[in-house]
Amino acid sequence: MSEPLLENWEKKSAEHAKLYKQLLQKPDKNKILKQLPDLHDAAFEQIDCLTCARCCKNYSPRFKTPDIKRISKLLKMRESVFIDTYLTLDNEGDYVSKSQPCPFLGSDNYCSIYDHRPSDCQRFPYTNEDVLFKRPAITLKNATFCPAVYFVLEKLR
Repeated sequence: MSEPLLENWEKKSAEHAKLYKQLLQKPDKNKILKQLPDLHDAAFEQIDCLTCARCCKNYSPRFKTPDIKRISKLLKMRESVFIDTYLTLDNEGDYVSKSQPCPFLGSDNYCSIYDHRPSDCQRFPYTNEDVLFKRPAITLKNATFCPAVYFVLEKLR
């Protein structure tokens, strides 16, 4: 993380939370959507997820049925055993990981199921799609622990 914008990003993200909320309340959706792919790419030119992995340490993706089928097959487990071993239902009725950090995260921050990971993991942190402004509460939460979300929001300001 050599970009000066990213220095002390956690503190700055907390300080700018109200500004982000205002930005996301009435966004110029078409303008933002056009900017997101380039901002997303710029963020990941500066940020190496393997040095961070905060998403895997602090957040559980939803494990949807296709994810459960794919991962349980990879692990050579019956789906019911996979669910019982690794997942629990959250208050919204979605399957999420029982534990944090993610049980598939290694000590080197590599994911042991990376090529088969849940779709939520593949899409995270949603900085290149409309989820950024369609689900502002998630974006604001993600900005507290993901430097890429902070980077994109700062560039949008």
